Amino acid sequence: MSHFSTLRSKITDAELLKSSLRDLGFTVETNAEVRGMGCQRVHADIVAVLDGSYDIGWIHNEDGTFSIVADLWGVARKHNLAELMTSVNQKYAVQQTLNQVKRPGLQNANVQVMVR
Repeated sequence: MSHFSTLRSKITDAELLKSSLRDLGFTVETNAEVRGMGCQRVHADIVAVLDGSYDIGWIHNEDGTFSIVADLWGVARKHNLAELMTSVNQKYAVQQTLNQVKRPGLQNANVQVMVR
């Protein structure tokens, strides 16, 4: 019996996701296996390798979004899952905002980003 759960997300940009994960200190693998309970594994397009025996992965969906796949019970044994996902989502949102500011015509814009 699989312990993996799949959750929808609003993340759409693979490069921004990988950059965000690296900025948070995670080792990032592409087209890799997400580790779960025992020897269970599931394939994901992007994997954040966590300390311990469990990872979090993202699978690209047909609609352009990414779903999160993980053994949530296993991840939560060593990590605060809510804080972990909040950190990833916040970092991604900041990176996405900064990326949009770099668009043509906005090079001279003065932008201040506040994260609460």
